Formats: sequence, structure tokens, C-alpha cells
Amino acid sequence: MISPVKLWRNQKKIAELVGKTGVVISFTVIRVPPADFTDQAPYPVALVQLDRGERITAQMVDWEEKHLVIGTPVITIVRRVMSPSTDGVIPYGIKVKPLEK
Repeated sequence: MISPVKLWRNQKKIAELVGKTGVVISFTVIRVPPADFTDQAPYPVALVQLDRGERITAQMVDWEEKHLVIGTPVITIVRRVMSPSTDGVIPYGIKVKPLEK
């Protein structure tokens, strides 16, 4: 279970990353996910070089096979990370979405 306090503290980090653009520098496709992510499989996880120089690892959403190449431009967005816990807390986090060329 993720503590609501940890989620609250993480909001500042999330807010700083929303809407940043970058490119995929590496990726993998998760086909056998952990228990909390089974409803999302298969899904790609990408290493992204942001335009301001930092690198992040994030799940890619709203993707097609054509987006699974190195150099794909992406933007950071906020999405539900996993299914809600039994407490009803819905964890949100940063994911990346391909930008159409």
C-alpha cells in the first residue's frame, strides 16, 4: 500500500515534470508485469532524455508499435499508476506519451 502522505509529498516532484518534452533513448516492453499492473500489460517502459538534460524512466501510454523506436519525441503527463488500493487511494504519477510527428 502506498501511504497518502507519500503521495502528497510526491506531488511537488510530479508538478515539476508535467508537460516536459524529450526523446526516447531506450525502452523495453513489459509482458509479464507485477500483480498491481496486470491490467496494463503489455506496456513499454522508456528511458527518456528530457530537453533540459535530465533522464527519467517512465511507462509509455497511448502508444502504437511505430512509437517503439529510439528517438521518438514524447511529453510527460500525469496518469493513474496502478489500480486503487483497498483504502480507495488512487496513485498518480508521471508517464510519457508519444508526440505525433
